Amino acid sequence: MEPDFKHILLFKTNIQTAEDKTLIAKVMEKNKIEQWTIDQQDVDCVLRIVSTVLKLDEVIHLVSKNGYQCEELT
Repeated sequence: MEPDFKHILLFKTNIQTAEDKTLIAKVMEKNKIEQWTIDQQDVDCVLRIVSTVLKLDEVIHLVSKNGYQCEELT
């Protein structure tokens, strides 16, 4: 079975430190986002979210209101 890529959202962020990741983890938990990762080794600090419910703009707003830059990774 192939993965459904339309439910995978990718973002360029400035979530760089362990403290940043801890804060974002709390935000994700609070918003019931269970499948997410952040690649802090990547120059774009790529945030990957798997969701059938959230839209790009909703994630951008959620991350931005917590003090981080977030934009769709193209």
